[in-house]
Amino acid sequence: MISALFSRGAEGIPAPAPLDFATLQLPASPNTCLLTPSVAPGQGHLQRDPLPASPEAVIAALGRVAGGMPRTFPLARFPGRNQAQWVVRSTLMNYPDIVVAEAAPVAGGTGLWLYSCSLIGYSDLGVNRARVMAWLAALEAALRGG
Repeated sequence: MISALFSRGAEGIPAPAPLDFATLQLPASPNTCLLTPSVAPGQGHLQRDPLPASPEAVIAALGRVAGGMPRTFPLARFPGRNQAQWVVRSTLMNYPDIVVAEAAPVAGGTGLWLYSCSLIGYSDLGVNRARVMAWLAALEAALRGG
């Protein structure tokens, strides 16, 4: 993981695989944040009611949101799952965080799973939670046409 500190963008990050949110085990460390649909089983840190758009539209809008975020770089896309992954680098130390988003049909619309986690360190001082909330707010605005 040391090479990730000296890399740029998504370089130095291990090759990703799709994340299975149904089997995701959250770490004991306080350096992650998981948003889940309010109608889906499982426990996240935050919940959101289903979104009034198709899964494809939600992921496309989130891709545009991510593209406008500072120090955010595409890592992987898994279109068959409507899942995308990004690397976000910290300002001062260049620490990489991973953000994974997946959209799927659920009762009442489209469910969004949005997971932000640090790859290095134990505590993130709330950075991942703040990121999930900021991305969600920007996504909601984008879906409203704002």
